[in-house]
Amino acid sequence: MSGAQIFNALPDIPRLYTGISEWLSCLVYLLAVRRRVCPARTALVLSLGLPVMIGVQYWAGLQPISFWILGICLAAALMCAIIRLGSGADAPAVVYLGVRAFVLAELVASLHWQLDSFLRPGDVSIYSPASVLLLISIYGGCAALTWWIERRNFAGGLDREMLPTHSVMIALVIGVVTFAMSNLSFVSTNTPFSGRVGLEVFYIRTLVDLCGFAILYAQQEQLRQSHASAELDSINARLESQHREYVRSKRNLDAMARISHDLKHRIAALRAEVDPERKSRNFEELEASVQRYGSQQHTGNPVLDVVLSSKEQVCAQEGISLSVVADGGLLDGMSSMDVSTLFGNALDNAIEALRQVGDRERRLLRLALYGKGRMLLIRVENYFTTPLRWKADGELGTTKGGGGLHGYGVKSIRHIAHKYGGEVSIGTDDHWFRLCILLPRNADSQDQDTRKRGRGSVEAHGGFGDPVAQPDGQASGFAGHVDQPA
Repeated sequence: MSGAQIFNALPDIPRLYTGISEWLSCLVYLLAVRRRVCPARTALVLSLGLPVMIGVQYWAGLQPISFWILGICLAAALMCAIIRLGSGADAPAVVYLGVRAFVLAELVASLHWQLDSFLRPGDVSIYSPASVLLLISIYGGCAALTWWIERRNFAGGLDREMLPTHSVMIALVIGVVTFAMSNLSFVSTNTPFSGRVGLEVFYIRTLVDLCGFAILYAQQEQLRQSHASAELDSINARLESQHREYVRSKRNLDAMARISHDLKHRIAALRAEVDPERKSRNFEELEASVQRYGSQQHTGNPVLDVVLSSKEQVCAQEGISLSVVADGGLLDGMSSMDVSTLFGNALDNAIEALRQVGDRERRLLRLALYGKGRMLLIRVENYFTTPLRWKADGELGTTKGGGGLHGYGVKSIRHIAHKYGGEVSIGTDDHWFRLCILLPRNADSQDQDTRKRGRGSVEAHGGFGDPVAQPDGQASGFAGHVDQPA
């Protein structure tokens, strides 16, 4: 220490208490964030981390004062190691969480020691029952309170897109400045920010640590809100994109249907006038070609018809076998934008995955829409070969390069499902990816118990895929069908 001395200086925080505080802070953040490792590994890391952390503190206490900074850095590095091994987080997230845990440990240790020094008589041991009870109360209460307020901030995990590098650097600077300012009085009392009285020094330390922790909390809250806002903007952009695609496809399909209708009449007129065998055969081929592009879905929902017809053409170009079993009437009450976005995203994701399948015989895509009781179920299944990437928040991440809006397809589907009080589930089984959307049926569709049920299928290319099986052997209601030539 340089300059004037501290009057009525209090003893330093016991190394045992400091080690426990640092370990407890690591525990708080390991419980608050989503972990990528099994609970058994986390428990093992924590059980080994406590004695090691306390041992490091005792070792640092035996070193000369010139090694004080080295001891601090070693303790901080050990905290980051516990978080890394106990959570499986990547390096930026480890540094980010490590800074928060370190500042929290400083705050808790300083607050407890300030209260203990104020309440405990000088001739009473720091290990007396009353002092130990105070230690448990302060440490346990602060840990529980911090976990309660931080779990919402980290409920979505800490993926790279949510934690940019500059945010990690800002948090690191905040942590360093907080530690430096809170311990300034122990280095020199000849500064405008230092204290010269024992309790005053600890008051400054506790207050600065509290301010630093509050700033870090506000930073994470701002990051979370910014990420949520960007995610919502991306979902809205996806909604608008799918709706524009629906409108464009509807215009194209209407025009193609008119052309097909006119060509059929012209072919009939030509056939009536000229009937050589060769020309008749050519006309039949032409008619078959026109029939392919003039076909449309008829599910009972005009918006769904347009989406399916446009995706059918994409599947035909990509060599994908598409089978559809759908009762579009069940979608009454859902807005056209939501219908086009929901089915457009689901089919786009499946088509993108099937493009990666080298064997064209396995490019199979199945869509089922049917009602059961008071619920309606939408199920999209596709074969896949590329590994899936799951994010820390449990969402399915995009496997496409370049980012963009592709990663928000499933999120927009989930957003629409929740809007109508439904749920979305994702599963895989033997190279089959399955997306299930469960929605409550509206009153009108529930009352139509005598709805006409049919069965239809669409074959976009090649051999016909197996129809999607229905639960309990029940046939699902769906309307219309279009058979495509192989």
